[in-house]
Amino acid sequence: MSVLVIGGAGYVGSHTVLSLKDAGMRVVVLDDLSTGHRKLVPAGVPLYEAPLEDGTALRTLLRTEGISAVLHFAARSLVEESVKNPRKYFEANAGGALTLTGAMLDCGVHRIVFSSTAAIFGEPAQQLPGRPAGAAIEDDAKRVPLNPYGESKAFIEDLLLAYRVHGLRSVALRYFNAAGADAAGRSGEDHEPETHLIPIVLDVALGRRAEVTVFGTDYPTRDGSCLRDYVHVTDLAAAHLAALRHLEAGGDSLRLNLGSGQGTTVREVISTVARVTGRPVPVREGARRPGDPAALVASSAGAERILGWRPTRGIDTIVADAWAWHQKLRA
Repeated sequence: MSVLVIGGAGYVGSHTVLSLKDAGMRVVVLDDLSTGHRKLVPAGVPLYEAPLEDGTALRTLLRTEGISAVLHFAARSLVEESVKNPRKYFEANAGGALTLTGAMLDCGVHRIVFSSTAAIFGEPAQQLPGRPAGAAIEDDAKRVPLNPYGESKAFIEDLLLAYRVHGLRSVALRYFNAAGADAAGRSGEDHEPETHLIPIVLDVALGRRAEVTVFGTDYPTRDGSCLRDYVHVTDLAAAHLAALRHLEAGGDSLRLNLGSGQGTTVREVISTVARVTGRPVPVREGARRPGDPAALVASSAGAERILGWRPTRGIDTIVADAWAWHQKLRA
């Protein structure tokens, strides 16, 4: 069996490539390298550099490589940019998914694991009635995306379910905050620009930034800063492997959240980085940013029950592995 990983030169995609290879699977990567990195694709893994929108190239790849399943990570993912240029996001994300699924069906490939996002849910207050603010978000929570990025991902989830009539079976996995790095140093986070909290704080510890700003100090959390659900990227990769095996075993289509079920505040991330690295992390307090919910935490009860998956690495391990990678990256 050959598995195609689209976006396999990116952050979560590259870690999933490693998990698939470690499990003995043959892996092929498709990536346009607009945000991915060739160096993150392991030696011996075929890399096709082409845009997802190229349906002809996709069909050729699927047939030539004998692909039997697809893991789809490629997406435009900057929320602010999606608000300014929604056409770019719908054409790339939704349009790319339409091209991909069309090519898959034409080539007889009927299994796909899709990288979705917590952005489909919008504000926690817009979840199912009766759940308190900050409660863990369930798989069946109401989807009310607040930006074109989230809307494009919700569209793809619906597309995949609709295509069951064509024999396509899918698992959509919604992550909240992917973090950390491969413990063996084979891959890690390398974004430009960097918008994620943990690598930003690590840059402060390295002296590449003067300070980290805590946006909002009066939220209804245990220390007043925003609370988020961080999951180690290697745990996320394991979930994709479990989802693929679910489909291989004849399992039906699913939409599942991936989270730890508990959160870590911004201040706690900063203190963990300072403790793990042994370096000072200067902090500046700032005003709340518009649209930042107080708390976002995912329940992974469905993933645990159906896929047998649960995260095994906590915030200390996440920061330690990210720190090792970050030092290597910035050397």
